[in-house]
Amino acid sequence: MKDVLYSVTALEDRFLIVTNADGAKNFKVVQTPLDKTTKENWKDYIPHREDVLVQGIDEFKNYLVVSERKSGLTNLSIHNLNDNSVHNLDFGEEAYAVYPSVNREYDTEVVRYGYTSMVTPSSTFDYNMRTREKTLLKQQEVLGGYNPEDYVTERTYATAEDGTKIPISLVYKKGTKKDGSAPLYLYGYGSYGASMEPTFSTARLSLLNRGFIYAIAHVRGGEEMGRHWYEDGKLMKKINTFTDFIDCAKYLIANKYTSKGHVYAEGGSAGGLLMGAVINMAPELWNGVIAAVPFVDVVNTMLDETIPLTTNEYDEWGNPNNKEAYFYMKSYSPYENVEAKEYPNLLVTTGLHDSQVQYFEPAKWVAKLRATKKGNNVVLLKTDMDFGHGGASGRFDYLKDQAFEWAFILKLEGITQ
Repeated sequence: MKDVLYSVTALEDRFLIVTNADGAKNFKVVQTPLDKTTKENWKDYIPHREDVLVQGIDEFKNYLVVSERKSGLTNLSIHNLNDNSVHNLDFGEEAYAVYPSVNREYDTEVVRYGYTSMVTPSSTFDYNMRTREKTLLKQQEVLGGYNPEDYVTERTYATAEDGTKIPISLVYKKGTKKDGSAPLYLYGYGSYGASMEPTFSTARLSLLNRGFIYAIAHVRGGEEMGRHWYEDGKLMKKINTFTDFIDCAKYLIANKYTSKGHVYAEGGSAGGLLMGAVINMAPELWNGVIAAVPFVDVVNTMLDETIPLTTNEYDEWGNPNNKEAYFYMKSYSPYENVEAKEYPNLLVTTGLHDSQVQYFEPAKWVAKLRATKKGNNVVLLKTDMDFGHGGASGRFDYLKDQAFEWAFILKLEGITQ
């Protein structure tokens, strides 16, 4: 059946099927006998829920661990197969990411999972599903010393133009004032149903220790809030991704997390498209923007069917050979909408060997910006002659790229140490 997705888990007495059949956009779990697998024998085990996305199942002899996503956060739901009781793990933080680890033992009461948050380094736990006891096995080492108690993570929501609540994950060092004086770094992506998890980063500490607030805008086009979140930010609804990001920035300014002149933004690849769109739509909000390997020449690229990825991408952006799709894409494509106005300071990065967003896309965008824009803000282009779409891959080379980007932001903010 077209557009019906499913995955099958075998238990000792039945099959469980995770599927989006019958309009279960966020997926449901059905059960069927081992010897009667046709659809008329399916019965709901976990019915479809509008507010919970089912992502997968790990099976054990007496338990199931169901990976779910609710309110923008991942969750592990433990199902006892003997008494049919259900409980969820509690992590005690407002924003985090959790996922099942490698679980090779079938007849066990213990599930191993990975956990991280914007203040908790990547950790591995064992959880006894009967006693509900957690045991920390390993945690990422942070060189130079790190105390999570020195930092605060928050979860808040901005209201979009259409009334939709957009989640924002934040982290900052204790003592950072929320009176509008702090600089703020806002990250976003919002494409392909990719969820941007609120995870830990050692490199980010460099910003936090200098007084920055770091925020992730979980805009539509990702899948943080369920399948509809993705579908409401693609194709003929793509502009929601951009307006969501702008509304998140406005919310953070209005609520004194930061103020105009101190807002910085970054996104890469399709997130670079996001950056290109928001600086066209609301250039006054940002002091500095980093667009990494940005997909900014949407119409021309999608019209070139010789590029390997193009036709596969029609389901994400639309087919510009269709008149309606062409004009919709043209309405937001960053290259098409450069105007004679003041843009924020801009750092654009690309790689000569990038097969996903060819180097000439950001290069021609930068050339058009420099020729058209008003004012004295800088538009910098950094072309890496050795790497491709993912940037440097060496053990330390990627840190040099990160340091370069941080230096751009710190320079604009006037931080010299």
